[in-house]
Amino acid sequence: MNKAVNFVSNIEPEKIKKALPGYVFLLTVVTLTVWLMWATISWMTDEQRLPLSKLIIQGELIHVSSHDVRDALLTLDSVGTFMTQDVDQLQAALLSSPWIAQVSVRKQWPDTVKIFVVEHSASAIWNDEALLTPSGDVFNAKVSDLLENKVALYGPEGSSQEVLAFWRQAQEQIASLELEIESLALSERQAWQMTLSNGVRLKLGRDAREERLVRFIELYQRLDTVDRPIDYIDLRYDTGAAVGWKSDQNIAQESVNE
Repeated sequence: MNKAVNFVSNIEPEKIKKALPGYVFLLTVVTLTVWLMWATISWMTDEQRLPLSKLIIQGELIHVSSHDVRDALLTLDSVGTFMTQDVDQLQAALLSSPWIAQVSVRKQWPDTVKIFVVEHSASAIWNDEALLTPSGDVFNAKVSDLLENKVALYGPEGSSQEVLAFWRQAQEQIASLELEIESLALSERQAWQMTLSNGVRLKLGRDAREERLVRFIELYQRLDTVDRPIDYIDLRYDTGAAVGWKSDQNIAQESVNE
């Protein structure tokens, strides 16, 4: 029995000696692999090695300039490198610009960012301080950025789509008079009032706005022959309307302003 124990104790060190080079090689491979991964990550995240240094901007740009795009990107803490920068972050930064409706961002090896911009289209001025898209959504671009005159629409919060829709409908109705709507307002009490391009104010009230607008068109064709400027027409009646004429003082003041 003692001989058997001695034989086992003698053979185990021999096995360890033979297996040791294999263990050392495996440890070396693992260490080298970890180091290579660390070195690769460090190289990829080094802004001096793969900086995003070129910017290509595409799209039909009217109100958005290349400076606006750069300024939006500069709001980020760091633009990062080609490998580390998330395009979703770039898109979010660009969408903070009020005139940008949609934006597509992609990276092109090794140092380029390509940006395709779609601008908002403004259909109207909203409450003197914002603009409306063709679908009636509010966007907070500067009114002074507009390159052409737009109708001025007013209304409580959440009413922009309703006001825009009625403006379109009403403009079609009065087109036969060769007039345009300069402003249209919906009050907090849901009453409508509009100002036409000839300075006439229409008071439509809360109800039956379409019918009252038709009544105005019929009435105006008769009033147009009267040689006296109209100040307002109050249509808030079941039938008929009240006409307010401009005073001589108002007419004189308008002549001075012109």
